[in-house]
Amino acid sequence: MKLIVMGSGTSHGIPVIGCDCPVCRSSDIRDKRTRAALYIQGDAGERVVIDTGPEFRLQALSAGITRLDAVLLTHAHADHIHGLDDIRALSWEHPIPVYANRATIAEMRERFAYIFKETQRGGGKPRIIPTEVTAPLTIGSLTFTPIPVKHGVLDILGWRIAENGAGEGANAHSKAAPSGNAKPETETRTAVYLTDTSLIPPSSLNLIRRAEVFIIGAIRDRPHETHFTFAQALATAIEVGARRVYLTHISHEHSHREIEAYCRGFLTDQELNGISVGPSWDGLELNLR
Repeated sequence: MKLIVMGSGTSHGIPVIGCDCPVCRSSDIRDKRTRAALYIQGDAGERVVIDTGPEFRLQALSAGITRLDAVLLTHAHADHIHGLDDIRALSWEHPIPVYANRATIAEMRERFAYIFKETQRGGGKPRIIPTEVTAPLTIGSLTFTPIPVKHGVLDILGWRIAENGAGEGANAHSKAAPSGNAKPETETRTAVYLTDTSLIPPSSLNLIRRAEVFIIGAIRDRPHETHFTFAQALATAIEVGARRVYLTHISHEHSHREIEAYCRGFLTDQELNGISVGPSWDGLELNLR
């Protein structure tokens, strides 16, 4: 299973329009952050994205995406779904299921109402199948488990991604499975992806434990009402026993190098060994074998 962090920035993106701070003017390519999104490619050829923000077209071209089996959404904020129309080029041959919680599906239908109306097609519209998800779903050899978390007062989703061995292949049908059918004991490669998180309910913590890779939103060092800080995100990673941790959904208050130094200091202060912690960046590729 391969993961590509297509975007690692917060809602403004970096550089921020009109800002001349050191990070926005940085020449370090890792400080150029588009809106947060993740691409997952299974060993049997499955292709899935989590979130379609405003730069989705550019992210998809950069990642070399030529086909999609599904789109998973965390929530309906603009920086997570406003590139949805650009999946139309990938939906000509077959409709693409879009999985999310009920509130996100409802808001998506309202904001992209033209997709579902019988109107002039013009240049075409994306062919999608909005699907509310409340239980693990399978796409070929991959299992995606929704993780309920809080983003301020909003109920949104994170995702646990598991590769379950040989699957049905790249053209496997996407389907939701009853939670009783999920078999965590057979998962050999797992990742967890959380963005825009300010609180994780106790009932969701077990879904996060023992993941090989943990990608978690951490907007900055200063407190924020609706996002984890660096310290909160890293403390959560330690609590759930993560070993490879990457921060995402990062603001322009800190450069990539500054966050690396913060993470090194955190590990030293906590006297932790055998754990890898640091910021992600646009284009970061992670292979789980």
